[in-house]
Amino acid sequence: MIIADLSQIDGRTYPARRRTQNLVGGASPIQAASFSMGHVTLEPNGGQVPWHNQEQEEIYFIVEGAGEMCLGEERAAVHAGCVVYIPHRVFHQLTNTGAAPMRMIYCYGPAGDVAHWRQELDGTLPRAGVEAPPLPAGAWPQSAEKP
Repeated sequence: MIIADLSQIDGRTYPARRRTQNLVGGASPIQAASFSMGHVTLEPNGGQVPWHNQEQEEIYFIVEGAGEMCLGEERAAVHAGCVVYIPHRVFHQLTNTGAAPMRMIYCYGPAGDVAHWRQELDGTLPRAGVEAPPLPAGAWPQSAEKP
């Protein structure tokens, strides 16, 4: 039996002010071919999974906190208990708009790394409205600054 214990997974901190801990895939002891899964903590007042897309389809399950979800041309408030379906190749962004940390679980398939992790660390994320489609009107700005 292989068990991944969230309390024992250091994870990685990203420039957009979030910490990602791989539960399935990545550095986790659990590897699956069909999906990857992880836990993300977004810092208060703007911690973000910045505007990006990927080949895999994905879901975000908001465990704690509240924020803004942008998906293609849509923008909506999300809170604990919400699940968002993200079709493959559709640009999306999640921002913590609250004063407390926001926690969410992601799951995408098929398994494998997604380019936006490396792009964010390298400061090469496609910029909304420049190399990528624009964010929906009124959305929190994309955090794409080079670290």
